[in-house]
Amino acid sequence: MIDIAILGCGTVASGVCRLLKQNHEDIAKRIGQDIRIRYILARTPQKAQALGFSDDQICSDIGPIVADPQIKIVVELMGGTTTAFDSICACLRAGKHIVTANKDLIAERGRELFELAAKHGADLCFEASVGGGIPIIQPLKQSLSANRFSEIIGILNGTTNFILTKMAAEGLSYDRALALAQELGFAEANPESDVMGTDAARKIAILASIAFNSRVALSDVYKEGITEIDDSDIALARRMGYVIKLLAVAREVEGKVLMFVRPAFVAAAHPLASVNDSFNALFVHGDAVGDIMLYGRGAGSMPTASAVVGDVMEVCRNLIHGGCGRMGCECYAQREVVGIDELESSFFVRLRVSDRPNVLAGVARAFGEQGVSLSSLVQSPVRDGTAELILITHPARERALRNALAELMQKDYVSRIHTFMCLDVADEEE
Repeated sequence: MIDIAILGCGTVASGVCRLLKQNHEDIAKRIGQDIRIRYILARTPQKAQALGFSDDQICSDIGPIVADPQIKIVVELMGGTTTAFDSICACLRAGKHIVTANKDLIAERGRELFELAAKHGADLCFEASVGGGIPIIQPLKQSLSANRFSEIIGILNGTTNFILTKMAAEGLSYDRALALAQELGFAEANPESDVMGTDAARKIAILASIAFNSRVALSDVYKEGITEIDDSDIALARRMGYVIKLLAVAREVEGKVLMFVRPAFVAAAHPLASVNDSFNALFVHGDAVGDIMLYGRGAGSMPTASAVVGDVMEVCRNLIHGGCGRMGCECYAQREVVGIDELESSFFVRLRVSDRPNVLAGVARAFGEQGVSLSSLVQSPVRDGTAELILITHPARERALRNALAELMQKDYVSRIHTFMCLDVADEEE
């Protein structure tokens, strides 16, 4: 019998309890021992009681869990970066192994936790921190670990993907699509972390640290959200043969690391373009395996519980066979992180300009002076004395594009600029 404790009594915790119960026999046979939930830490005891826990199993603080030598594994599902951090540290110092779904904590304080786990020879598993039920952490660290990775591209936030899907498929405005996401439970009452790209940025920082064996911070990830996308942008993408997705990207650039989260035009023929609603997907390129894509539900009680329980089972096997602490942090490299200005890509640019002579020449000149070559230029019909210009560039540095746009914004004939990036990888599948 292997005793575990669960910290937290929310949606994911309830899924973990349910999964351990409904698949109990199979789980026991696969690892060779039974798993028993000895304690559950709950702020509201009634929630734990509703899950079937007795009073002697319910804790109001971490003390009994840390003090009990029979507790071998602690599953942290509280969230946050303060109490959760302190609790995990206390458990690691007490010789317990950790399974967590806490992406905030891993992205922001992972270095400290991995160092403490290594010091105590403990496992620290976090599969559920990225992609919900999609297995990505373990594949990168184990079955794909012989590869050198050059790029990871992901749709890593179900809320924003749901919103963009509804805007594209049903013609909803951003505000209406967000409201629907909140009504259906896909978005929080305060959706800022999702719609501003922070949630996806945490996840890509975690993946980049593993893929490139170099610790990166959340602050290293350039991010833009989806709040400025409107129906005109959606229609433009469709007309040009693209869809808009909020992409999280980690890319190796001449031995350095470039990371960003931003809305992008994705070619309709690319597999990521068909990832809709609340689903997530990851596109990984390794030098040996080539391109692979992982797809599934990126959140939710049971999908996330699947990853959590999988980690618990892995730690149990390590306990049984004396192999704990063998899969720690592998950030042996110290790669420089470069800014978004170093990105090289093709771009879509949408300008609102005055309808008068020499405007097109002025726009072309501004780009040309920065070494940005235009692949195509389309002008919309004139309306109220202005016209819309849609430009597609050949691959160029983002720094050069930004310089050209900054110059254009000083011109009295340019009233507004929209810019979207089109990843080159999205064109390779066409």
